[in-house]
Amino acid sequence: MDITIRPARDEELEGVGELTARAYLEDGLLTFGADDPYLTHLRAARRRAEHTEILVAVDTASDSVLGAVAFVGDGGEYADLAGPGEGEFRMLAVRPEGRGRGAGEALVRACIDKARERGLSRLVLCSHDGMTTAHRLYGRLGFVPAPERDWEPIPGLALHAFTLEL
Repeated sequence: MDITIRPARDEELEGVGELTARAYLEDGLLTFGADDPYLTHLRAARRRAEHTEILVAVDTASDSVLGAVAFVGDGGEYADLAGPGEGEFRMLAVRPEGRGRGAGEALVRACIDKARERGLSRLVLCSHDGMTTAHRLYGRLGFVPAPERDWEPIPGLALHAFTLEL
């Protein structure tokens, strides 16, 4: 594989935040477009790194960052769905040049591995209706919808839960 997964370096965090914000914005996943207040959270990778493990997918030859994800392994403020004994991942984003190369899948697999290494019983995530490509990926990796855990962070913005038993 020409992609390596590793922890984000401190000097990469600003770029990871911008990558994440651009991916969500350009894919039409933000209710209010360029004015969406969630962009501030997406760009705040340095703050996210204080509470989660930021993993990046990099091109092995160039070491350029192709994608990123935040792994939440022990609850805290970044755990939207995870309860005791569960891990969660959030803000999965891949640059256009990383799509179709397995960057997203490699990041999700790394989160699954981290959850197993920690002895967690389940990995959870929530996803927007528009993330159909991600939904197919989650299904291929064994995640199943968990509609009883669906929620709305703001009225009218439905997020769908998926779980993977470990």
